[in-house]
Amino acid sequence: MNITYLAYNLFGTGLFVPISPLFGLYALITGRHLRSIPQRLGLYSRRRASGLSGKPRIWIHAASVGEIRAAAAIIPPLLASMPECGLILSTVTDQGYELAHAGLGSKARCIYAPIDLYVPVRKAFSAFKPDIFVCIETELWPNMLAEAHRRGIKTALVNGRISDRSIKRYLWIRPLMRAALKTIQVFSMIGQADAHRIRQLGAPPDRVSVNGNAKFDVAINLQDMTVESKLRRRYDLARHAPVLVAGSTRGSEEEIILDVFEKTIKACPDLFLIIAPRHVNRSRHIEALVKARGFSCQLRSELNEREQTRRAPIVILDAMGELPETYSIASVVFCGGSLVPKGGQNILEPAAWAKPVIYGPSMEDFLDSKELLDQTGGGIQVADGDQLAERALYLLANPGKAAQVGAQALEAVRSNQGAAAKHAAAIHTLLTAG
Repeated sequence: MNITYLAYNLFGTGLFVPISPLFGLYALITGRHLRSIPQRLGLYSRRRASGLSGKPRIWIHAASVGEIRAAAAIIPPLLASMPECGLILSTVTDQGYELAHAGLGSKARCIYAPIDLYVPVRKAFSAFKPDIFVCIETELWPNMLAEAHRRGIKTALVNGRISDRSIKRYLWIRPLMRAALKTIQVFSMIGQADAHRIRQLGAPPDRVSVNGNAKFDVAINLQDMTVESKLRRRYDLARHAPVLVAGSTRGSEEEIILDVFEKTIKACPDLFLIIAPRHVNRSRHIEALVKARGFSCQLRSELNEREQTRRAPIVILDAMGELPETYSIASVVFCGGSLVPKGGQNILEPAAWAKPVIYGPSMEDFLDSKELLDQTGGGIQVADGDQLAERALYLLANPGKAAQVGAQALEAVRSNQGAAAKHAAAIHTLLTAG
């Protein structure tokens, strides 16, 4: 075994042994993660593992919601080119699993990925016996790649993304990453910067290509023109009611958004605010923040179109998977993870609904999307909460300008479609690769 892999496994096992009993106790007490624990240990039921048919058998590994959505764009063209293939789709988080099962359960066997330790990984590969192993975006797990290589399984990284933030972390373990990357046959990257960084980490240059961002295809595919009217009924909104949606907020951003709301509502008293935290388990905490400011609010889970109407100026979105369609009723959108140093969130989803998108200075993980919206005028970057309040109020007071910015955002998304098919074609080349 390569010395870097040995060190990685010794370190991982050394952490796992003392932490696992504590984690198991936490899962028993809270009820969280109980469903995933056996699979994370590489223990899959015979029904789950043996009931998969089709050839070649392709295992697509994604981490969470964002990567699952990228996979959802790539899978249809992949099935079009290989209609007889069998698909396994693995994820790490509960949110990712729920989204995968709900949206792709009819096309793929959805599972939790094994912990990247030698024994769980080996058990998982023995259970599913894939012919091709595909990683989405930055899901580069050394033991999974090593096991695929040991078994002669062809591997690919598609919709590959290496941000400026992540490469700094990877460079600390560059020998391990170089060894892992040499086992991958195809690197189908989002942009030139991603291609440069993956080569910098040790990917063989002749295996690297640039094919765009599949999330442009995802964003357009999410559109359903009946959604807006459904949501306006749910939230009891008139056709042109002003709505600010703060999506995927993190850290202290809810406090900033509430500051913005306090300033904006003075000039726009009918303003309706929807806060969608990146992690829905923070919803009760945000509810307490709102009430401490003297505002009334409701949780989305409390609303029912027939039995419970909205009566508060603020709703907290505490349901997974509803944010993309919620953008349809926005007048203005703020995308979170950007006013705090978290690298930003997906700004293409609101852009696909022709909404003006505002984001902060921390967009390192979504630079390609940011640069595109910057170029077309479909996005607005702000430095802080004061600028956010100023720009949001201007757009709310000038709906014609907001519509113009939104139209430019939509055009940016439309002009960059087609990447998903290219990434699917890159996977297909593995069938004929020597």
